[in-house]
Amino acid sequence: MGPNLLLLWNYKLNLTTDPKFESVAREVCKSTITEIKECADEPVGKGYMVSCLVDHRGNITEYQCHQYITKMTAIIFSDYRLICGFMDDCKNDINILKCGSIRLGEKDAHSQGEVVSCLEKGLVKEAEEKEPKIQVSDLCKKAILRVAELSSDDFHLDRHLYFACRDDRERFCENTQAGEGRVYKCLFNHKFEESMSEKCREALTTRQKLIAQDYKVSYSLAKSCKSDLKKYRCNVENLPRSREARLSYLLMCLESAVHRGRQVSSECQGEMLDYRRMLMEDFSLSPEIILNCRGEIEHHCSGLHRKGRTLHCLMKVVRGEKGNLGANCQQALQTLIQETDPGADYRIDRALNEACESVIQTACKHIRSGDPMILSCLMEHLYTEKMVEDCEHRLLELQYFISRDWKLDPVLYRKCQGDASRLCHTHGWNETSELMPPGAVFSCLYRHAYRTEEQGRRLSRECRAEVQRILHQRAMDVKLDPALQDKCLIDLGKWCSEKTETGQELECLQDHLDDLVVECRDIVGNLTELESEDIQIEALLMRACEPIIQNFCHDVADNQIDSGDLMECLIQNKHQKDMNEKCAIGVTHFQLVQMKDFRFSYKFKMACKEDVLKLCPNIKKKVDVVICLSTTVRNDTLQEAKEHRVSLKCRKQLRVEELEMTEDIRLEPELYEACKSDIKNYCPTVQYGNAQVTSCFVIVKRFCAEADSKTMLQCLKQNKNSELMDPKCKQMITKRQITQNTDYRLNPVLRKACKADIPKFCHGILTKAKDDSELEGQVISCLKLRYADQRLSSDCEDQIQIIIQESALDYRLDPQLQLHCSEEISSLCAEEAAAQEQTGQVEECLKVNLLKIKTEMCKKEVLNMLKESKADIFVDPVLHTACALDIKHHCAAITPGRGRQMSCLMEALEDKRVRLQPECKKRLNDRIEMWSYAAKVAPADGFSDLAMQVMTSPSKNYILSVISGSICILFLIGLMCGRITKRVTRELKDRLQYRSETVAYKDLAWPQGVTGSPT
Repeated sequence: MGPNLLLLWNYKLNLTTDPKFESVAREVCKSTITEIKECADEPVGKGYMVSCLVDHRGNITEYQCHQYITKMTAIIFSDYRLICGFMDDCKNDINILKCGSIRLGEKDAHSQGEVVSCLEKGLVKEAEEKEPKIQVSDLCKKAILRVAELSSDDFHLDRHLYFACRDDRERFCENTQAGEGRVYKCLFNHKFEESMSEKCREALTTRQKLIAQDYKVSYSLAKSCKSDLKKYRCNVENLPRSREARLSYLLMCLESAVHRGRQVSSECQGEMLDYRRMLMEDFSLSPEIILNCRGEIEHHCSGLHRKGRTLHCLMKVVRGEKGNLGANCQQALQTLIQETDPGADYRIDRALNEACESVIQTACKHIRSGDPMILSCLMEHLYTEKMVEDCEHRLLELQYFISRDWKLDPVLYRKCQGDASRLCHTHGWNETSELMPPGAVFSCLYRHAYRTEEQGRRLSRECRAEVQRILHQRAMDVKLDPALQDKCLIDLGKWCSEKTETGQELECLQDHLDDLVVECRDIVGNLTELESEDIQIEALLMRACEPIIQNFCHDVADNQIDSGDLMECLIQNKHQKDMNEKCAIGVTHFQLVQMKDFRFSYKFKMACKEDVLKLCPNIKKKVDVVICLSTTVRNDTLQEAKEHRVSLKCRKQLRVEELEMTEDIRLEPELYEACKSDIKNYCPTVQYGNAQVTSCFVIVKRFCAEADSKTMLQCLKQNKNSELMDPKCKQMITKRQITQNTDYRLNPVLRKACKADIPKFCHGILTKAKDDSELEGQVISCLKLRYADQRLSSDCEDQIQIIIQESALDYRLDPQLQLHCSEEISSLCAEEAAAQEQTGQVEECLKVNLLKIKTEMCKKEVLNMLKESKADIFVDPVLHTACALDIKHHCAAITPGRGRQMSCLMEALEDKRVRLQPECKKRLNDRIEMWSYAAKVAPADGFSDLAMQVMTSPSKNYILSVISGSICILFLIGLMCGRITKRVTRELKDRLQYRSETVAYKDLAWPQGVTGSPT
């Protein structure tokens, strides 16, 4: 360091210790020092006063004092040696860690920030090693974290990070105002961008690791959650930094409060969400993962550091898809999942969010973003056409861990925490018990879920529904059932290694029930017994049998308690012509499994349990039990016994079982085994069931059983978008709609509803059209424009609204759009047009690319679409989906139609007190820009159109103010003119009256015939 730099440093050092500067501080900050007792008690002349005020600068309200301390802060943080007490606490650690010279001869003043950075890295490294070679002293640890905390509001004060990220700050956060930790957060959000410099990314990671050790290093988190932490006793003030300071402890404590239904401020919850997402994105921020999973990461997951891919790679290994994972590593992963709690909000898991975005937009668009039911919705669509492969993998990887701790499913926890405490003796959300570990709680819940009233201590109805939902999900994959996977791991490898298709592993275990080890056999037996009582747990079977259930078993399917009725119904209707192959195979498999143990037939078990124990005590196989009981009934009948030994209810159920067994030879295993070779030789082409593919006629029967031939198509159109609708039938209905929309004359319902409106508004089109030519949708387009102007009759408006809604989802239903925009759709929206299911993607694409459209006729059609969307938000599916939650919250009382709900949303957007959902706000602003452009290109046709343009204009308030002002001025001018006119009229009237009175007087004074004048 040169003499000038040395002189400057000594000058700055004197600023922090000189009594004169302390006396200035005492004078400028007199009232502040009085309020902050710690600073008032500091000794004079040691620099402690200024340092104390720097520590508490966030609480300073005096303007002059705040300005003075801000300047002193900038001086102090320019060199670690100026920070009060830092040199004393970290002098030895600097030498041990070789973090630089502590002599005054340092070559570069800026390099002093590197010393602090070196100490921070040493502190972080120590936490990531089981047996660290070098340990930072406790005093220095506190000093390092204190310095990091003091620099948490302004990134300029973290000298190393400031110089490492100067260019990145300009690149990513140019418009972010410094202060209150805003620049830090902005840089954190862009940490994994490709253009982020490596040195800045490394500095940001170090700071994030410090936050993980002490949440106060994050200014925004500490500030936003301060009152909540105090309210729920999540930290203890004035105690040494300990586990209460760790980010994970803070998150767990506050999440526990949220899950218990306590009120945590929205600002704090927002900060928690950011930091939970941060922990899921970067595994290196969790020391436990580094400590326990280092070998697994290097072996299985090298090169997958970014955006949460490493954690999902480890999850994949845990699921047994790529090898084995150590118990400590698996426990560290489970702990991290609990800390971040992605089950409460799927967006915390960035890898899952990105992989499943398309599925959420199509299959779960009815659920608001961030709702915990999104994960449940994704599970419901597992192995369906809407699911994509990446989403399937990420979802099952996360669900593997959620299934191992019941608390990680927030809906289950909320609905069942009372039952779990009452029946399973559980503790708080973030507390565990050795007697009842997290994985055992769900087992306890489902044991109580199916108890009868006589057995007592049953679950509440809402908890039972959630238990059924979880069992439904677990039936999708045996790895989502912790007990089953744990006890049956060897048997799965031995008997079912080749059964890799969906749902095959459990079926395989059931087929080999007698070969399984005892523990596995018990679990599979209990699960099969549970399925016999409530077959709806078998999600894949229910999905396959949905058509037959809707047609023949819908009355028992809706029962709150199944009690085996649904499976009995499916068995009875197994040979209906509407039965599909998958359902028939699944039902038959369950029948075959039932033969292994009479307990697997719920109705038979409940009807004959006491009879079996009394008359057939050592028999387990159902076929043998049926033979035993049937023989007893036969003997009693032949011997004309006064009382049957088999109870009446059991005898009735025996008839059902015997009838089922005669229906399929495979249901008598011994007979089937004896005759298997003969069946193969003499009946090779004979099938065991009447499997047929479900036709569209089944859909007609399901949805429109009461419709006559005239209203059949209308009924099908209304039910076309139901998830139960057969895809082939849906395709046929769509083709029919396309045909109808080309010419209104092909749509009798529309023609009847609009018989007065069509000649009134579309007379010109009708006069030009020939009788033998199609109108190519011109009349319907004409009516759609009048709908936007709100001029149609109510019946016609209802029909046109349906057509607009349908065509907004499928561009093929708008002939004019398809005719005039075919080139634009091919060039600009080819990917959207090629989608298997149309959900408004093409229409949205054309709206977004409006400026790129060159053809005038196509541009006109797109402008018409925008005009229609103003009239009713329901005809804009993208906007309606984005704003569904806001409509419910802010516009629920507004009657739909005629643009009323759209106006309500516009007013909410203008109102600064109302906070709309980000997606809704973005879509509304996009629409306003589109409407503004449309207004410029296509001016208003009439007063109603002009009024609508004013109401949707971004300058609505200004325009209305000008109009109101003009009206007021005109009113005042009219008022003044009226007063003047009134005064002139009165004067003229008085004058005329005076003259008339004068004439009358003369007539009285001088009679006729007398000349002269009176004197």
